[in-house]
Amino acid sequence: MDRIMEQLRAYRPWNEQEEADCAELLRRLGQGEDLWTRENRSAHLTASGWIVSPERDRVLMAYHNLYDSWSWLGGHADGDHDLLAVALREAQEESGLAAVRAVSPELFSVEILTVDGHEKRGHYVPSHLHLNVTYLLEADPALPIRCKPDENSRVGWFGLDETVAASSEPWFRERIYSKLNAKLCAGWPK
Repeated sequence: MDRIMEQLRAYRPWNEQEEADCAELLRRLGQGEDLWTRENRSAHLTASGWIVSPERDRVLMAYHNLYDSWSWLGGHADGDHDLLAVALREAQEESGLAAVRAVSPELFSVEILTVDGHEKRGHYVPSHLHLNVTYLLEADPALPIRCKPDENSRVGWFGLDETVAASSEPWFRERIYSKLNAKLCAGWPK
């Protein structure tokens, strides 16, 4: 059995959104649906990192070209069954950080994200779902950062409240980024 199934079964949802989304991820994975690659055009697994400073008072965000908004960092599993490794790799690739570490190997958050149809590298990508897990990651804000021009145009550190306000996506502000900061302020992991 994949590690993600074990993690999802052991996960204690923070709220109703996480409870419903976790159950749906377990259902889909349990049916044997191939969710590990983008070959599944309706839904596939992704991993994100909520990248915080060691003092837990700042979050690293990137200005995502596709969504025209400041957002967390992360990406597609693309066949990799180690979603923590995916989150760490994407954090480094999208920010240029030389060092990022997991605060814990356990899941920090679970969410199903809708992605509207869009153009990518000259081809249309139909609307689909990102079956996302988030890990709490840590990095030193003094380390150099840089954007990844094919994905984002800026990368920067924000205070917790600024992180939520910087996003131009209402659902992410209200349901995701506010939740991640609340969990962080509550002292997760316990």
